[in-house]
Amino acid sequence: MWYWLLKQVLVGPMLRLLGRPKIEGLHHVPKDGPVIIAANHLAVVDSFYLCLVLRRRVTFIAKQEYFTGGGIRGRINRFVMNATGQVPVDRSGGTAGSDSLAAAVRILESGGVWGIHPEGTRSPDGRVYRGRTGAVRVAMQTGAPVIPVVLSGTDRVNPRNRRFLRPAKVGISFGHPRYIPPADQRAVRRATDELMADIVRRSGRPYVDCYAATFKAATQVADAA
Repeated sequence: MWYWLLKQVLVGPMLRLLGRPKIEGLHHVPKDGPVIIAANHLAVVDSFYLCLVLRRRVTFIAKQEYFTGGGIRGRINRFVMNATGQVPVDRSGGTAGSDSLAAAVRILESGGVWGIHPEGTRSPDGRVYRGRTGAVRVAMQTGAPVIPVVLSGTDRVNPRNRRFLRPAKVGISFGHPRYIPPADQRAVRRATDELMADIVRRSGRPYVDCYAATFKAATQVADAA
């Protein structure tokens, strides 16, 4: 109940007013059955806008910290995550990756919609970074189609290091479903690169062949030197 109340009454109208989202290709998303929504990642509100425009309920796998944080912000995060049925995963241990994929498989085997940002973290500069292979691995295991999604303008609605949202035009473009048959390890990497190439081509943004987290870490070290 809370998911739809937040979407239709409490949060959704504000996001719609701020972003006035232009939506393309929504008909590519199946009306039922398992599906993986794989989008580029520009801002914290990306997942909220995906939930807003998709007619089906979307489940993301979220860091355990979102469910345990303190203070006002922590309580808000905890309420939103629990109320919308998002799935917590502890990413600090050695099994974090496999636990996340197992949770995604359960979502899809129940016929649900799994949302993921293959870059793993927000782009530090608007470019598209190398994708992690989780979405493709789960697609191969479950047979669920992968829908590549291009988001734009969310980083202007929700700029880094700014406390408040601001008005800016948001675009959300859904691509054709990609069906990925089971294959070997090399094919997993290749299929992931092809998925990201589709996102790059349709977004018109430059591609960086390294992980966003690696790039941010290297930038922080350089700034500190």
